[in-house]
Amino acid sequence: MLASFSFAHPWMLLGLAVPILLVWWEIARRGHEVALPLDHGKQRRGVPWRVLVTWASLAPALIAAVAVVILAGPQMQGSPERVRRLTNIEICLDVSGSMTAEFEGGSRYDAAMAAIQEFTKQRKGDAFGLTIFGNEVLRWVPLTKDLSAIQSATPFLRPELLPGHFGGTSIGKGLLFCKGTLEKQKEGDRMIILVSDGESSDLGGDRAHEIGNELAEVGITLHSIFVGDQATQQMLDLSAPTGGEVFGCSDGDGLRRVFAQIDKMQPARFEPKGTHQVDAFEIPAWIGAGLLAFHLLCLFGLRWTPW
Repeated sequence: MLASFSFAHPWMLLGLAVPILLVWWEIARRGHEVALPLDHGKQRRGVPWRVLVTWASLAPALIAAVAVVILAGPQMQGSPERVRRLTNIEICLDVSGSMTAEFEGGSRYDAAMAAIQEFTKQRKGDAFGLTIFGNEVLRWVPLTKDLSAIQSATPFLRPELLPGHFGGTSIGKGLLFCKGTLEKQKEGDRMIILVSDGESSDLGGDRAHEIGNELAEVGITLHSIFVGDQATQQMLDLSAPTGGEVFGCSDGDGLRRVFAQIDKMQPARFEPKGTHQVDAFEIPAWIGAGLLAFHLLCLFGLRWTPW
């Protein structure tokens, strides 16, 4: 423990010279000797009283020493810390016209955004980005830890309010756009969550499997969520090479359960950060408080006679 003890301002310990000199002077001085009639009697030495009175005289100097130690900023090595490993998560959201279809009292878009917002709240500490796509792609929220940006996006991204070139479904274009964003991130894991409800117009032939391999090559995991009963083969071909999963959801509760399952599959990971110095005022403060209380009691009359 002593090996890990240090001071924020060690130069202030030079002030200990003053209380040390006061202690030495208090112990070494003889004072003014006064002759009394009982000097040649047979009185006991009174050693316990002498020790007690000596400590009472030393108390002010010891309190000053504790004050100097506190001003020097005592520190100790803290416990090892762990920091959360960052996960960069891109939400790739389909805003084509089919996302306006009725879905549990709202639309598929409403249910998807509600589940996304709940998911982001569960993953505080990760970085989220929101990219929307139809026939074109738009990054609405860059990767950020400020979740309010995604939570405030719902009214502005409703499919019925967007320009006509967002009316189709180009999943491949949206995923490649997200890939370009994530591969620039030098720190943390990379993940894309695709939310869509239809077949893509740009994933013909073996293109879906090719894009899945491209994502896997740069360390991106793709989880695909189909807003409907049965996920498409395109989604299976996209996610399989990356080690991700494909889910189909027929209601809002199912969507929330899917995001909760993704949260369990990609749990937060922590890395050791090492230790750091923490303030260690408690011990000298208690010692100083004890000495001060002792000194106050001594002021009631326990002192050398002032001769």
